[in-house]
Amino acid sequence: MAKRVVPESERRRRRPTRQGAVLSEQLIVETALRLLRYHGGAGLTVRRLGAALGADPSTLYRYFRGMDELTLAIADELIGRAIRGWRASGEWRADLRGIGLRLHSAYLAHPQAAVLAASRITGRTHEATAIEAILGVLRTAGLENADAVRVYRSLVDLSLAFAALDGAALALPRAVRDADRQMWRTRYGRLTPGTHPHIAATAGPLVACMDGSAYPATLDMLLDSTASRLTRGR
Repeated sequence: MAKRVVPESERRRRRPTRQGAVLSEQLIVETALRLLRYHGGAGLTVRRLGAALGADPSTLYRYFRGMDELTLAIADELIGRAIRGWRASGEWRADLRGIGLRLHSAYLAHPQAAVLAASRITGRTHEATAIEAILGVLRTAGLENADAVRVYRSLVDLSLAFAALDGAALALPRAVRDADRQMWRTRYGRLTPGTHPHIAATAGPLVACMDGSAYPATLDMLLDSTASRLTRGR
């Protein structure tokens, strides 16, 4: 059952927690990110969060109605970290590429959080700021409103989808990640032209391409498509 969230003016805890900190939404979110790093999404519970903060778990309901609302706050915090310090340069392609790479990097800095929160719509301040910034770049570049929205959706979904995909890989145990990467070399890199001619013909670049994320290259493809759309429009 959802709990009643205490108004902002009444939230501030008068006494420090056992760790000597005063509770706030920001502190709770930062602590949740730390717990996600060590315990994953399944390990993020109200009880564990309360213990990490040195506060009674029920105190957390003064700030969030439940874990789902905390998840939205985590997602918005990552978006805020992505756009913090970003400024439009007036060069639409560089600006969009910069925002995309920032989003991807901010989520990948917390891979377990990326898996948990990349698909969520927060409705919060940082998300609204990011939407406004991206649409502003696209409309200033000359795209019509409908086209600007389509490119915005593609850019954000691409960035967050890759963040979730790459985050899931990073969240795996190192031995498992290494085994997955080696599979390209030990399995696909050794297939013969007689059975798999196309894989054999491209084995070198195929193995090399699978080392690292495909996100930057895919992002450039989206920007190439946007550039073509702008050229046709003019």
